[in-house]
Order: sequence, then structure tokens, then C-alpha cells
Amino acid sequence: MTSTIRRWVETDTGHRVPNHRSKCRNFHGHRYRWEAELKGEVVTRDGASEEGMLIDFGDVSKILEEQIHDIVDHAFIIYVGDNEGIEALTVLGAGHKTLVVPFVPTAENLAKWAFAQIEPFIETAYGNELRLAAFHVRETPKSWASWAP
Repeated sequence: MTSTIRRWVETDTGHRVPNHRSKCRNFHGHRYRWEAELKGEVVTRDGASEEGMLIDFGDVSKILEEQIHDIVDHAFIIYVGDNEGIEALTVLGAGHKTLVVPFVPTAENLAKWAFAQIEPFIETAYGNELRLAAFHVRETPKSWASWAP
């Protein structure tokens, strides 16, 4: 029987959408929720530490912390083609936590980026054909974007 689990981390992260027709073209930030959705078979091996689980939630948390949270928390994500924005951020110096990405940092594109960040760390370690099914990014309490292959 296939089961699905979700685990998330939150970050405080800034971004801007440089060509947006409204307020999102300004520098601003969100309390993002980064949520991994995993699918696979529940481990049934008698005596296994993960017996009855898809994967230990703690293992998923560690991956999310290292591959998402530690990279984007209290950082500013900016598109490599946003010359004005990059110029403005350079004034802050090398100590400013900036992540330059090859895409406009919308929730939709960030969900795809996060999927690519996490997928290599989701393995069939428990013999249950575990896979990352989708990645969800909540930008505001009412706004979500998801990406799945």
C-alpha cells in the first residue's frame, strides 16, 4: 500500500519579481513554508527502526534544514537577470546573505528549485521505493505553489 507523508520547514526570506506590474516588483519578504511530499511503501521489516513508517520524519527534517532552510533563511533571493536589484544588493557588501538564481523567484519557480535541491537526498534507503512526489511552497497563508515531475 502506497502512503504519502509531508514535512515542512519555514523561513523568513526576501525576494522581488522585477517585471511584475504591481507591488511584487519591490524588495519584500515572506514567511515561506517549504513542504516536501514523499510517497512510498511503509516499511514492514520486523524489528527495523522504521517499521511502520515511510521514512523517519527526523530524516526528512534534516534534509530540509540543510538543503533549504540553511540556504534561504534570512536571505534575499534574486534573479541573475535582475541587474538593478543585484546592483542595489551589492551596496550591502559580501556579508549580506544573497542567493542569486537563474530564474525569477516566484513561488512556482521556487517550488521547482526546492524539488531539485531535495530530490537527490531522498533515497530508497529503507527498501520501500521512497520518492519525492512533489514540493509545495507557501508564500502567504492564502498562496501556495507546487511542482511535481
